[in-house]
Amino acid sequence: SEVPAPAPPAIELQSVSQPPPVQPVMNQSDPSNPAHDQVQPYAAPAVPPLVQLYGVPPGLEYLAQIDQILVHQKISCIEMLTGFETNNQYEIKNSIGQEIYHAKEKSNCFIRNIFGSARGFKMRIKDNMGQEVIQMDRPMRCCLQEIEVQAPPGVTIGYVKQEWSCFFPKFSILDPNNEVLLKIRGPFLPLKCCGDINFEVKGMLDEQSIGRITKQRSGFIKKCISDATNFCIQFPIDMDANMKAVLLGACLLIDIAV
Repeated sequence: SEVPAPAPPAIELQSVSQPPPVQPVMNQSDPSNPAHDQVQPYAAPAVPPLVQLYGVPPGLEYLAQIDQILVHQKISCIEMLTGFETNNQYEIKNSIGQEIYHAKEKSNCFIRNIFGSARGFKMRIKDNMGQEVIQMDRPMRCCLQEIEVQAPPGVTIGYVKQEWSCFFPKFSILDPNNEVLLKIRGPFLPLKCCGDINFEVKGMLDEQSIGRITKQRSGFIKKCISDATNFCIQFPIDMDANMKAVLLGACLLIDIAV
């Protein structure tokens, strides 16, 4: 009769959330020290809280876990004192004010000061490690603005395109194949100086509001000093991280085009 094969050894599974084991290390700093032969505890570095999520571009993992981001334009002292238009810069934060990304415009100085909001530019967005995770490319247009969003840079994940409208700003959110996925509608333009300005993000099926881009009122004194703006972007927490990044592109396009 055949002898049965021995059973494989049992494998003990550990939770990935378990803290790393404490490993002994000898104190070798000074042989004359009485504590020289004592074992000193050494804790291994903690496991990073974020891991690469399936289908999420590198650098967008944090976006996949939140439902709101704040966008603050940095005030330029040169622009404030001279009126000379400089490259826009933005701090992108979570709901409790922690900076998660930093965005900086790259555009031609002459074109930026002559053509203003019609200028073309690239917007480079980096994480706190200095890695560029998103790039936005806006061609020069006099009307009906648009912007392309790439994540990582070189891989298109969507577009934001302005639609023709006399009094209500309208934008479309498109996928890489130019299929419209979402719509954005702003308020009646003559009312845009009367407090916060809400741009509703709507789905294509029932046109129900699923998110919002709010341009926050800065106050009279601050408005006199600088034209820097603040935004709040709200979206469902389970929205695709790519679409959240494209909505960020829509926010930056609205800031310059509207």
